[in-house]
Amino acid sequence: MKIDRRNLLGMGAGLAASMAIIGSPSSVLAATKPAAKFTDTDILNFALNLEYLEAAYYSLAAGIEMPFEATIFGGSPVPFQTPAIRAYANEIAADENAHVTFLRAAIGRDAVAAPPINLRESFTAAAVAAGLIQQGQTFNPFLNETSFLLGAFIFEDVGVTGYKGASPLIQDKGILEAAAGLLAVEAYHASLVRTTLFALGQAEATQKISDARDTLDGPGDLDQGLDPVTGNIVPTDQNGLAFSRTFSQVLRIVYLTPNLGVRRGGFFPFGIDGRINKT
Repeated sequence: MKIDRRNLLGMGAGLAASMAIIGSPSSVLAATKPAAKFTDTDILNFALNLEYLEAAYYSLAAGIEMPFEATIFGGSPVPFQTPAIRAYANEIAADENAHVTFLRAAIGRDAVAAPPINLRESFTAAAVAAGLIQQGQTFNPFLNETSFLLGAFIFEDVGVTGYKGASPLIQDKGILEAAAGLLAVEAYHASLVRTTLFALGQAEATQKISDARDTLDGPGDLDQGLDPVTGNIVPTDQNGLAFSRTFSQVLRIVYLTPNLGVRRGGFFPFGIDGRINKT
């Protein structure tokens, strides 16, 4: 398994040092990397699966062609009314497609193909769990621009916390630097989505989604929605640092299950490809 480090070195210069483990200042400085269980290729393939999901969502919403083939259930161009939100969708779609292309080239022949992706029943199940709609109703994130932003909110913060959680496991510093670059872009996307939803008065809806994610990813409060007064555009811990999620926690959210040992469900009805695939 060979990764082309030359393609990775150009990403995210100077950001790797910010990817510290959450804790007090002294514990952050004293933190050490855990023993490696998965290879860097495994971790990049895990990230690639998530990028497939995001690329599919934004590309279909923006009506942009994807640089990969995949079986996708649901999805359609969003009838945007606000030029700025349309521009956001176009730009994020281009970024996510670039991430897919970049990761596939970097991983090479060991890159996993895009798994089947459910953008239909998964969003309805997530919306019911969050209390946005009632059982028997349907949530279509492609119906209008507000629904589109709420759909994006369901997984945008998850990508940021997932990259943050994976960073101590990466062995190659060049790959770590690239992962920092990916994390930075996903954080920009998440902040843009949160800022726009706050401006649209959707703080209550985001808090419901946040609470649902917390229910899925296990004990503890790793998630924060928007505050209707203060905004809370950037969810951080007491040190002003982004939260981390483990592979299992990320998968419990995208599989829409609180259970351990699960290999499929939610946005990935047949699971994700690669060695890291179980909650």
